[in-house]
This record gives sequence, C-alpha cells and structure tokens, in this order.
Amino acid sequence: MKSIQIGANSFSYDEAGPHDEAAGGEALLLLSGWCQDHRLFKTLAPELAKTHRVLRLDWRGHGEHREHDGDFTVDDQASDVVAFLDRMNIERLVPVSTSHGGWANMEITDRVDTGRIPRSVVIDWIQTTPNEGFFQAIEELQERSAWEKGRGDLFAYWIGDTDNQDIIDHVNKEMAGYSFEMWARSGREIASAYRKWGNPMRRMAAMKQHRPITHIYSQPFEPEYTQAQLDFAADHDWYRPNKLPGRTHFPTLEQPKAVADAIRAFLL
Repeated sequence: MKSIQIGANSFSYDEAGPHDEAAGGEALLLLSGWCQDHRLFKTLAPELAKTHRVLRLDWRGHGEHREHDGDFTVDDQASDVVAFLDRMNIERLVPVSTSHGGWANMEITDRVDTGRIPRSVVIDWIQTTPNEGFFQAIEELQERSAWEKGRGDLFAYWIGDTDNQDIIDHVNKEMAGYSFEMWARSGREIASAYRKWGNPMRRMAAMKQHRPITHIYSQPFEPEYTQAQLDFAADHDWYRPNKLPGRTHFPTLEQPKAVADAIRAFLL
C-alpha cells in the first residue's frame, strides 16, 4: 500500500487498472465498513481493474496507519475522502462502499456534484429501519466490559456456516485486529446515523442532487426486505436494488466476479 498525508493523518491506499478514465469510464473508489480495510477487496479489486481504474482507500485509523489524531465521525470520514480525491486529481469517480461505510459514502456523494460523482454503489448495507435489538447489539460495542462478547456475537452471525476461508480470516483475523476504541466509535456512529435518518433509503432521498444508486446484497434473505427496497425503487427511479444469490454478509469475498459484473452493468 502507498501512503498519503491528509491534514494530521496518514492514509493507506493503492490503485490498479487503466489510468485513462476514457478507457474505462469513471474511476472506482473502494471503501470498506468500520473495522475493515483494503483487504476486504483483495479479490474484487483485481476483477474490477480489468476494465476500470480502481483505488482502495482505508479510513482514518484503519489499514496500515492505525494512529490518528483523536476522535472522528462519519462527517470527518467524508471530508478525508473528498480531500483525497482533490489531492489525487480524480475528476470523475464512483464510490463503492460496503456495510456501514455507506453512511460516509452518501455524505461524500451528497457533497460532490453529479458531474464528478455521477452515480454511487453501496454493498450489503442494512437498508430498512432496524429494530431495538440492533441498537442494543451495537451499544454493547461501546461498553468496555461487554464489547468483546458483543463483537463475538456479530462475528459468529457473520461467519455462520460458511467454509469460505477468506471470510473466516477476514472476520477472525482482520476485523478482530481493531481495538475497543474503534469498535466503540463504529457503534456510536452507526447508531447515530440510524437514529438521525431512520434508514439509508431515507438518507438517499434527502440528497440535494439525486443520481443512480445501486444496492448490491445477498443478506437478509427475508422477502419483506427485498420488497421494501422494490417499493422504494418504484417511487424513486434512481434507486436500483440488486440481490445476488449469495449466502453471507461478505459478497465481495464470497462472489467477487458476480459483484464486479453487477457494478459494471450498473455503470453502462
């Protein structure tokens, strides 16, 4: 990974694929969820780089630069990314976020005009309003006496019955490498976003400029979840849910080619 200094913080990033944006359309910026990093895209990035310029950027305090200058929020994450785009002179791009990295993605997308960010991709993000059990689970992450148990419950649910070693290692080795401080921050910021907006679809609807947004996902499996997105799409023609036939919370690792194909089809 390369390093770049933005303000008081160092960030890790890399890039691959054709740098002539005319050859592959917009550049793609891959953004993980909280307590994840560029390794989440180790198989997706090479697949996308066959046709597009692909950048992987780690959030502040993530990736290879875990040190950071104090507390930060989703708004700070968005500011970091916009500053990165300016420093890299990227004129047109599509942000591609996973899980709750989508909150910062939507803030970035909302701040930047459609000429620079003509569309956006979110992957495997809870699109409907969560129940109180969800908030209780992420509140555990913010309690020093309970966070490891709360995190362990999430890990067990995410891994489920998969035998995909990339997913098992991503959870048990990569995500487990993040500290209580970062997990607590993630719980706080995720809960705050859902309390403020209700759900991501409402956040999208509140944007100043609407543009095509696709949600690529496998879970949850309940038909009501898919129907809620289809109902929203019927009223908002810029929203395009795309359900893949996967089994896990990590489609970027479980089925990278299918995710890449879905992204490329969306960009046409």
